[in-house]
Amino acid sequence: MSYVPHSEEDLSKILSTIGIDAPEEVFSSIPDALRFRSLLPIEGPLDEESLRREFAFTSSKTVFAGGGIYRHHIPALVDALASRQEFYTAYTPYQPEISQGTLHSIFEYQSMMAGLTGMDVSNASMYDGATSLAEAALMALRGKGIRRILVTKATQPSYRRVLGTYLTHVEEAAIEEIPFDLVTGRVDLEALQGMAGPDCAVFVQSPNYFGVIEPLEEISAIAASQAGFWGIVVTEALSLAALTPPGKFNPDVVVGEAQSFGNPPNAGGPLLGIFCTRKEHVRRMPGRIVGLTRDTSGRQAFCLTLATREQHIRREKATSNICSNQGLCALKSALYLSAMGPRGLKTAALQSAAGARCLMGLLKERGIAPRFSGPVFHEFVISMDEDKRKRLENDGIVPGIPISKAYPELPGMLLVTVTEMNTREECACLAERM
Repeated sequence: MSYVPHSEEDLSKILSTIGIDAPEEVFSSIPDALRFRSLLPIEGPLDEESLRREFAFTSSKTVFAGGGIYRHHIPALVDALASRQEFYTAYTPYQPEISQGTLHSIFEYQSMMAGLTGMDVSNASMYDGATSLAEAALMALRGKGIRRILVTKATQPSYRRVLGTYLTHVEEAAIEEIPFDLVTGRVDLEALQGMAGPDCAVFVQSPNYFGVIEPLEEISAIAASQAGFWGIVVTEALSLAALTPPGKFNPDVVVGEAQSFGNPPNAGGPLLGIFCTRKEHVRRMPGRIVGLTRDTSGRQAFCLTLATREQHIRREKATSNICSNQGLCALKSALYLSAMGPRGLKTAALQSAAGARCLMGLLKERGIAPRFSGPVFHEFVISMDEDKRKRLENDGIVPGIPISKAYPELPGMLLVTVTEMNTREECACLAERM
């Protein structure tokens, strides 16, 4: 859907430039008998998402899939502004004199991400959530005495695989997985306490891959007293609008995925990595930071303040060798957060959480309970045989993501996700077909 915010002055300039007096003259070549002059027969007023559905040419599948990539409402202005040629064709803003717009947008993105996570500083984004976790592990290993990376087994499986790839040839670095409780779906705190030590960095995803919210207060107490470094992984950025900011638990780093902020699923990409840290770690942080300063005339100006990637310094001294920071995706996130505002963001988060509880209630009436007892945000695990899942998909309903391949100890389990894009009717339809 186009977003065309023309003022009367804008319209007057456009008409004057092309030499006509009224917009209707643009269509003068169309025979009068073929021109539709009435108002479109649309019930209303409608919100933007309802209007989109009204004009959909083809019906799409009903989707309850998430697991790290999510469907959320994206205001029309996000794509309209991000697709302007000065943003769409821009390259890395090495020359601040001609890159103030791009630098400003990155600065705003950093400011909003630092505020949402409750951390001191955010970089100018990373490639995706998985590489953000891996880069955070490398940052931890650059610290004094860190040799073990502890990561919860309930962390997104692809994140753990990327982490393993990164550290395969890093000498004296070991990855250890912290088990989860088979009843609650939360991290096994006793196992964490036994594994943690001053030579380790601890990484915990919350909400975890099963959608369960981890007990970060208890984890923080263990990590602060026993571990040398600890971080929180957030794969569903929208949860930041509803849950306690992760920075409140005093982690060294908060990493994850910001795709939910203004970027559609797009069959798995492109994605956008979050990387926020405390001020004391800023010089060991990968990527780059845009800062606010003043030029020689005293005017507000933006510039690259810290840039420790291989493009800027000697490769062996670089904190990261990934050259893409997904700048356009970061711009979309900044536009999305600006358009939604704190109230809109929280409303979307609460609608997603309420939708999940609505579906859980409907399924419970049919004798289908969540696999785990831990509290959830908007995802939960249920049991479903493969034949039923395939039948639903053939009928246009994607009920969720099978997780048994990544977790053999959980056979026949499905991860179900509800966002504000799922209507009550869709939830009822899925429940009736179960």
